[in-house]
Amino acid sequence: MKLARGRSARRACSAGVSPALCVGKKPPARCRRHGATRRAGCATMSRKLALLAGSGEKVPARILNGITIRDQIYAELKQELAALSGDGIRPGLAAVLVGENPASQIYVRSKIAACEQLGIGSWMRTPPATVTTDEMLALVAELNSRDDVDGILVQLPLPPQVDTKRVLEAVDPAKDVDGFHPVNLGRLVSGRAGLVACTPAGCMEILRRSGIPIEGADAVVVGRSDIVGKPMALLLMHASATVTICHSKTRDLPGVVRRADIVIAAIGRAAMIEADWVWPGATVIDVGINRITDRAEAQKIFANFPAKLAQFHEKGSVLVGDVHPGVAEVAGAITPVPGGVGPLTIAMLMSNTVKAARLRRGRGQTAPGSLTGVAAAKP
Repeated sequence: MKLARGRSARRACSAGVSPALCVGKKPPARCRRHGATRRAGCATMSRKLALLAGSGEKVPARILNGITIRDQIYAELKQELAALSGDGIRPGLAAVLVGENPASQIYVRSKIAACEQLGIGSWMRTPPATVTTDEMLALVAELNSRDDVDGILVQLPLPPQVDTKRVLEAVDPAKDVDGFHPVNLGRLVSGRAGLVACTPAGCMEILRRSGIPIEGADAVVVGRSDIVGKPMALLLMHASATVTICHSKTRDLPGVVRRADIVIAAIGRAAMIEADWVWPGATVIDVGINRITDRAEAQKIFANFPAKLAQFHEKGSVLVGDVHPGVAEVAGAITPVPGGVGPLTIAMLMSNTVKAARLRRGRGQTAPGSLTGVAAAKP
């Protein structure tokens, strides 16, 4: 993308964006709307554009550190847990891990470690990889009946012989801390309080706690999964963003993404979102996490990032999100991989567990860090 220089770059529209830059994206009316409703967002964008246009240098994006935000939420949850402890309540989470999938073991152990860090009770059940659907349903029924278990986490994927949907739908909606049950999804659609999927809720925490304007923003969600894409779009819509969901059949995907103020990348393909897909100054939330083990692929993605290539050569693998690392030189703000969305997914699981414990005992307040009390959107 070529950025204007000289006198044309210094002439700004009502939002502070130069005409040459603005025309390539959207008509001037968009900028007038930004000036009225998103001054902070446009200020960030125009500063970045001015630096790019005036100097020709690459200006790195502001890094939205998920670990810092996670720690803020944990501090709030510790206060809430102390208050519940005074009433004799200790929230508890039961995790079900089937088989010996190494990645799943790492994920579940990190969640159990978070419970221990916060003082939340935790149990791990480990059926063998040969488990049947009926055996899984019996295990879920047992956990549903236990009063000391406030949240049930069934780690995915399950073995192919197990009916995953039947198992997830068997979880008591009041204990569905993953937010996958149709009842909780229906509550999210209608804007009613419930337990929201952890990764989308974590993305919303990053946006709000980082001061990213959402109301009136154009948001593009790349990916339409039940776990991330769909609930993410609903949360953004309830926050009064104008939302577009993209997928494998979307026409001119780069062009659609380029119109966004907020990009949520959850497509599951390494480095798919390229730098020239992103409008300068946009906020990019990278949900993906992909391990690169192929040398040619690593050299292609990290050709201009010698530190990452060195890491690959040293370890034989390297992590990358669904967003190409070059996007950080264009975006106004971006989440890193790792250390961005991942820590918030676990934090929101902890928040949902505390919320479930409270709701099950008739204490209906919203847990610190929780976005499950979703207000219905205004017309």
